[in-house]
This record gives sequence, structure tokens and C-alpha cells, in this order.
Amino acid sequence: MSLSCATCPVRDRAACAILDEAERDELAKAGRTRVLKKGETLFSAGMSEAACATLKSGALKITSTDIDGRERILSLVHPAGFVGEMFGPYMRHDVVALGESELCVFSGPAFAEATERYPRLAQALLRRTQEDLYASRELLALTGNASAEQRVAGALLSMARAASDSPCHPAREFDLPLSRGELADMLGLTIETVSRMFTRFEREGAIKRMGKRGIELVDPALLPLS
Repeated sequence: MSLSCATCPVRDRAACAILDEAERDELAKAGRTRVLKKGETLFSAGMSEAACATLKSGALKITSTDIDGRERILSLVHPAGFVGEMFGPYMRHDVVALGESELCVFSGPAFAEATERYPRLAQALLRRTQEDLYASRELLALTGNASAEQRVAGALLSMARAASDSPCHPAREFDLPLSRGELADMLGLTIETVSRMFTRFEREGAIKRMGKRGIELVDPALLPLS
């Protein structure tokens, strides 16, 4: 399916937002829309075809598999996020949809050519890469020496930031892109511990749970981050 930048929900937040309308329309000719169902793989580790994508809606997880066959979530991709390989000879990790997700997908060479044609796009991708690197380091810090409450609180705040349209303030309401089990695995905790932390944060007035995955960030200052 061909791309339509005019109706893209992340046209003002994705890396390509740096381009003018004519440049975006030209870039769109090189890409296509792809919709993934929950659990469907976008890229597989070892895939030799260089490709990349911008997430328009939904959520993705970037994972690796250890020697025992256990999956480890390395990072999450939220709407407007960029993922894939433009220059590498193969994909290094699996990229899997956490729910129904829509993406703009490009071949690696086509997008690399676009960054040469539009240097501002390359600069925007560099900034996004730096932001993603910072987010990955935050995740590593959470799974290091942090306590259980710090890990869960940090993950909630990170997801609230990712769901926000503002770079300065986290979203007040958002949906968890991960199940309790996936969140527990990512943070190196048990499901019971994650559930206990949610109950504690809600009792203390930091959050309010809404339905199965909805979260209202009532008072982020009450989250124990240190």
C-alpha cells in the first residue's frame, strides 16, 4: 500500500517532519505502508535485506534470544520511532509488534539515498538515534542495581514520556504497550512483584489504573525513582 503523508498521525513528530511537503511526498514514493498484527515480526535477526521503518501507530519490541532460547526485550519502539538497518549487512535483532501496528517501510538503500539527498533528514535521524540510545541506557539502568519499585516506576514514567506529544511533559494518560508478564521479563522481576508495585503506586496516589492496560499518571512526583 502506498504512503499518504497528509493523513499520517505522526507527520509532525517523525524524523521526516523536518522535510517540506514536496520533499515528504517524494520520499513517500520510495516507501509503502505495512500493518502488523500482534506478535507478527517486522524484521528478524539475521535477515540479510537492509530495511527500515517509521512506526505510525501501535508499539514494537526489539528483542534478542539468549543461548537458552529466552527472549530479552532490549527496547521499545513507540509511534514516530524509527527502526531497522540502512547500511548493515543484516538485521541484528528481532522487531515484533506488541499490538496491531502500522508502519512506513523503506528499503535500506532507498532511505540511505534520501538522507544523502536531504541532509536535514540525516540530522533528524541522528537526533532520534541519540534519543533512542538514551532510552536504551535508561532501560539498562533499570535492570541493573535499581530496586523493584524503582524499576517499575522508571518504566511507567518512560512509557508516559513516549506517549506524550510534548518533549517536556509525560502524558497524563496512556496504555501500557506490554503485558504484565512482558514488563516483568523486561525488568527482571516476577509478575507478582510488578502487580504489587502497581497496587502500591495506586494506593499512594501516584497512578490510577484504567481497565486492563490504561494508566493515569496522577502524581509522577510520588513515583520512587531514586
